[in-house]
Amino acid sequence: MTKFNDTLLRATRGEKIEHTPVWYMRQAGRSQPEYLKIKEKYSLEEITHQPELCAYVTKLPVDQYNVDAAILYKDIVTPLPGIGVDVKIKPGVGPVISNPIRTVQDVYNLGDLSPEEDIPFVLETIKILTKEQLNVPLIGFAGAPFTLASYMIEGGPSKSYNLTKSFMVSEPEAWFALMDKLADMTITYINAQVAAGAKAIQIFDSWVGALNVSDYRIFIKPVMTRIFTELRKLNVPLITFGVGASHLINEWHDLPVDVVGLDWRLSIKEAGERGVTKPLQGNLDPALLLADWSIIEERAKVIIEQGVEHGSHIFNLGHGVFPDVKPATLKKLTELIHTYSAELRKAKGY
Repeated sequence: MTKFNDTLLRATRGEKIEHTPVWYMRQAGRSQPEYLKIKEKYSLEEITHQPELCAYVTKLPVDQYNVDAAILYKDIVTPLPGIGVDVKIKPGVGPVISNPIRTVQDVYNLGDLSPEEDIPFVLETIKILTKEQLNVPLIGFAGAPFTLASYMIEGGPSKSYNLTKSFMVSEPEAWFALMDKLADMTITYINAQVAAGAKAIQIFDSWVGALNVSDYRIFIKPVMTRIFTELRKLNVPLITFGVGASHLINEWHDLPVDVVGLDWRLSIKEAGERGVTKPLQGNLDPALLLADWSIIEERAKVIIEQGVEHGSHIFNLGHGVFPDVKPATLKKLTELIHTYSAELRKAKGY
């Protein structure tokens, strides 16, 4: 195995790095021909339940794009069946839940996650990757309580989160019980991933941008503080990320996290001007990956420049890779990020 590339880990700690590290959300699968061939035979759930196959899909973008980290291939709802949630991932729809949460009793009926019994395939995949295959850090992840709760209350994906938000304010006892239940599950889940070999963790609060700052502080921030406080004991980098949540950036900065993830709506420069001093991750609009290379290069260079100026930066997209993106584009972008950031750092004497 070649020398371990710890650039991303050093960037999360604000240490000296030779180039800006990069990985892409949803880099595993989606647009890769090899993956699409596998998907003709297996569903997402079937792939994740076969550790050797799942490890192959997870490692593929590292080999193809030369990125500085792998992200475990699985869905954020993967641990939910372990606590009694009847969830199926429907192609073209997403997670669909047949026993949605409606009352506080529904919350009390949920069980506890037992990783070795409920998700052994996830742990085995991590072990295969970290002990045998990867020369870059493996990022483990989990969905945050609000985002998971939105699926559990709505019964599936939502654009408005009307049921979730009304339940949150109308049924506070049930809401906070659900937050506690999901926090316990997340802490257990992440502990198991790190014990199996994950070197960094990202918590996806994908849909929390639907809340205003006041409601976030009341209904979400306490549980996120508890989760990250517990996870700090693992001594691995912690990243938080959500979509359409620029108004929450200072709330996230207050959390005991190492890295704050940005989508494309707020620039790195603007985040710094708002007082965000922690390392940042992001934030090219994934839609731009379909544009001409000259546009991609121009936009990426601005992000790289702002990231170097900020101090510590991990390049990523503002959300996930989607199926129409050509793998060759991601490979070319990765090379640009590495070479251009190295030039900038050298010129500035970093």
